[in-house]
Amino acid sequence: MRVSRLTENILPLNTRGPVDMDITGICYDSRKVLPGDAFFALRGALADGHDFVATAVEKGARAVFAEKDVSLPDHVAGIVVADTRMAMAQAAVTFYGNPASAMTLIGVTGTNGKTTVCYELEAIFKAAGRQPAVFGTVNYRFGEIVHAAPNTTPESADLIRMMAEFRAAGADILIMEVSSHGIDQHRIDGLLFNVGVFTNLSPEHLDYHHDMESYFAVKKRFFTEFIKPETGMSVINIDDPYGLRLTRELKQVWRCGCSSAADISPTEVKTAFSGTDGFVSCPQGDLHLTSKLFGSFNISNLMVSAGAALAAGIELGDIERGLAEAPQVPGRLEAVENDRDAFILVDYAHTADALKNVLTALKELNPPRLLIIFGCGGDRDRSKRPEMGSVAASLADIVILTSDNPRSEDPEAILGEVRKGIEPSGMTEFFRSEGFFSGEKGFITIADRREAIRYAVSLLVAGDVLLVAGKGHEDYQIIGNKRLVFNDKDEIILALNEQEVSE
Repeated sequence: MRVSRLTENILPLNTRGPVDMDITGICYDSRKVLPGDAFFALRGALADGHDFVATAVEKGARAVFAEKDVSLPDHVAGIVVADTRMAMAQAAVTFYGNPASAMTLIGVTGTNGKTTVCYELEAIFKAAGRQPAVFGTVNYRFGEIVHAAPNTTPESADLIRMMAEFRAAGADILIMEVSSHGIDQHRIDGLLFNVGVFTNLSPEHLDYHHDMESYFAVKKRFFTEFIKPETGMSVINIDDPYGLRLTRELKQVWRCGCSSAADISPTEVKTAFSGTDGFVSCPQGDLHLTSKLFGSFNISNLMVSAGAALAAGIELGDIERGLAEAPQVPGRLEAVENDRDAFILVDYAHTADALKNVLTALKELNPPRLLIIFGCGGDRDRSKRPEMGSVAASLADIVILTSDNPRSEDPEAILGEVRKGIEPSGMTEFFRSEGFFSGEKGFITIADRREAIRYAVSLLVAGDVLLVAGKGHEDYQIIGNKRLVFNDKDEIILALNEQEVSE
């Protein structure tokens, strides 16, 4: 495709060089440039692509898109644009033939629940005989094609390229987790969604957005700018105050929740460790809800999943079957089998709100003792650390503080900030030499996550519930600049096996 064709939907500020040159690929990482590529110089938090233009040209880039004039040889086209991320999204749609035009697009946004809703929708569409592809936190997948997911919402060039790949393989539905970064950084520019889903909004990514109003404004943009204006439908959880607020500014909307204002609401729904069962009232009639998911927060997830599927034209019977057959979502209240007669669960909860939702759901099931292991990520929003500590202390019987992904920060310093939220509760601090005694509540700090898991497993007796929170499906731990192999579920199984042998 010629440079001139690639720029048809872009408004360049300045163009020079051979615009009739053929482009054979789109790239934004100078290390991955192939001969014939168009290189887009993106400004990032840690690096500026403009500093790597020379490297891209050396590797064979035939065109460079930048936000300022850069030095280029005569045989390379230079295109100056106002925003290279926006230009890359528009160019990718053109280069890959706009695959979205032949697919139904469903976008799911919110702080928590996005991954769960996407898995539920995937199961529903499969039950209805459709061919869904999924872009999300766990991976990007369609059928046997699975790509790793470095970001919840991939960069636009990767997104459109994989979308075209999935479409060529037979996908007719695209389900996407839409992150606030993805919206703000133009990763979904050029796309219009048939259905948009809002799960909830709570403090997260405030190191990036700075405050909740800015965070909400970005989420709101998804519904006002990226949903098809005439035929698109928004499905919103109005039990969340931000969701209720959002519905007041939208026209084509279905409200999901427990209030009388809801279009989709639960009736006679019961939830237990074994799952959820009951009925949901929908515009098309009553839906019999059976699911392996449990907890009140998952009832909200199930309602918006059903609403999104209905908005996409799926019949009630297929929705019922899909929700009943949906597989375990990796790292979302994922149970670990054991011979202790205890409930051991791995969950991705890494915000105060998510932790509160999960612990509340577990507490409502009246376990004799509730234990939690969690930490907070380094180089991320620090304001949530004491909040998470406060939530854990208010709901759990035993709190074990440990490292999450400390990255460049001192793990002990991170845990010190979490402790500030626990201390006002008056919860007793224990030390490993003392242990926990029957009926006592308390907290302990064990920075090494592997050791923390071993210690927690050693405490378990019949009836206990242990929640290992924060990392969920992740199979790594970032300490310093090293990405180490680590998976909570694997570590729990290893600890169970080791202690069984020693006994």
